[in-house]
Amino acid sequence: MGRGSRCKAGKGKVSSREWEVVTMNEQEEDLISRMYRLVGQRWDLIAGRIPGRTPEEIERFWIMKNRGCSSAEREAFNTTMKE
Repeated sequence: MGRGSRCKAGKGKVSSREWEVVTMNEQEEDLISRMYRLVGQRWDLIAGRIPGRTPEEIERFWIMKNRGCSSAEREAFNTTMKE
């Protein structure tokens, strides 16, 4: 798990505390996206397909990548993801 920028997520049942960015490689990100389309927010099922990842990491990654960050924070997050 890489470390990078921080992002506040505050939608729904997620607390508004700051989180460290969870980085995923391209294969993990692709699998998360495909699994999300199939099973929705069943983070435990998705994490079961990615060795070494917890449901909390998967959920945090999804929230930060898709809805928990401002556009500026998301851009910083995406830049960190590519490094």
